[in-house]
Formats: sequence, C-alpha cells, structure tokens
Amino acid sequence: MDFKQIEAFVNVVRFKSFSRAADATFFTQPTISTHISSLEKELNTKLLDRKGRTVEMTPHGQKFYQYAVEMVNARAQAIEALDNGDDNLDGVLELQTSTVPGIAFLPEIIRRFTDAHPFTQFYIEMNDSKATVESLLERRGEIGFVGEYVAEPGIEVHEIFHDRPVLLVPGTYETDKDTITLEEMSKLPLIWRENGSATRKSFEDTVASKGFDKNNFRVISRTNDLNMIMRLVANNVGASILSEKTVNKVVRSDEFKVLKIDGFDKLRSFYMITLKNVFLSPVAEAFRKFVLENAEQHK
Repeated sequence: MDFKQIEAFVNVVRFKSFSRAADATFFTQPTISTHISSLEKELNTKLLDRKGRTVEMTPHGQKFYQYAVEMVNARAQAIEALDNGDDNLDGVLELQTSTVPGIAFLPEIIRRFTDAHPFTQFYIEMNDSKATVESLLERRGEIGFVGEYVAEPGIEVHEIFHDRPVLLVPGTYETDKDTITLEEMSKLPLIWRENGSATRKSFEDTVASKGFDKNNFRVISRTNDLNMIMRLVANNVGASILSEKTVNKVVRSDEFKVLKIDGFDKLRSFYMITLKNVFLSPVAEAFRKFVLENAEQHK
C-alpha cells in the first residue's frame, strides 16, 4: 500500500467520481482506477461501488476512509512542517455547509483566501445543518459551517457571524409597512424549510418562546432548495422565512419584498465546526485559521 493509492481513494470519495478525481489531481482516469484496484486487491476487500455516473463507498470503504483521510492529512502536515512557509500552499479542501453560510459567508471568504493561495481547490457540499454535521462526523469534509450550536463531544465549535430571520414575500404583496407580525404571518401561505434546517428550527424556537403555536402557520410547501423557494415566492405561491444575509445576497428584483418579523430583533449565531483530535490537511488548517482571523468583521 502506498500513498498514491490512498490519495486516489480519498479523492474519488471526495469527488464521487473517478473522472473528477482525475481532473482534480492531474492524473488520468485509468491511473486512478489502477490505484484503487491495487488498493482493493491488497486489502482483499471492495472499497467502492460504481452506481451510474457516481461512486459510493461500501461499508468497508466507509471504515477505511476515516483512516485514509487521517493518513493523507498527517503526511501532508509532516511535509508542511519541513517547509519554510506556506507561500506555495495548495491542495483540495472539502467543505460541508448549510445554506446560509454557503451563500452569505463562504463565497467572500473563499475569494479572499484564494487571492492569497491561488492553487487551492475547493469541493463544497451544501445541505441543511443536520446533514452537514453528519457528513463531518463521517469524515466527508474537513470543515463544516452550520446555523446552530453543535453539542457533540467530538466537535470543536467556533462562532463566526450573526444574522436574523426575515420574511420573503411576493412583490405583489400589499403593505405599507416594512415589518410583519406573527399574527399576520399566520394568515399567509408559507413555504417551509425541511426538517434539519437550522433557520427553520431557530424560527420555531423563537416563536415558541413568545407563546405562539407554530402549528398556527399554514404551510403549503416544504423544500430545502433555495432556488425553488424563490421561484415559488416570485410566482405568488407563498412567503418564506430566510436569513437576512442570504436575502441580501440573492434578492435583486422587484419580484420580491423583504419584511422584518416583529419581535425578531435578537441576532442568531452561525458556526464553523471541525473534528477534535484529528489531523487537518495543511490547506484545511490554513483556511480554518483564516476564517477565525477574519470572522470578527462578519459578526
């Protein structure tokens, strides 16, 4: 077993494709396939299943992947320690993120990081907060960004920015105010985020703390797809609760109006999460430090 085989396996898992892993590492696809076959033969077990155009890990592959990532990252850290600096920092950084940080925070911070480290490549998977935490625990990503505090003993948590919920309504919605009450909201058809969304959970918790029953709201659709939410709102299907920073990033049209929600003045926190007591790759460690150094201006 050599590191080229292990790195090939890790990259195929990260990119869920032999061809994309080859493109990212500047190897040919046959070379990647040969490394994987040799590794599976040496371990006497199948690590990957091809399913159409995508690739998934077998149960044995899932077990081996956790150790493979550790080996690859520990080797990279050892080599980095012998270098005189990180001017030539490069590598593939796998991030897991929930929707709000993925839209409102990461694009700008990644642009600034790549200005300093132009050879870094990012693989970003966006889901809800619950799935983001689960992926990180399964080593599917080195760093995660979520919209609620994670009370897992094996996860390190850092607060990085604040935000508040607002209501996105169709541009045809008639109002002379920039604020809406919970009572008024309960009369509107709402497009809800699916379970696992920290934005939804935060809203429901706040509503409950104010003595308002969340079941009073009329939910007509549920989806985690932001583009779908916006098209439904634009087409006058309903209104939706989104983060203010997300709305500020994506809404540039008279198809929508943005209303503050009465009583929702308290800012909500968002977090960067990493696994404790594991080796991060040099590029992941550099990015983690960069986020912490620059997070203050986003709060």
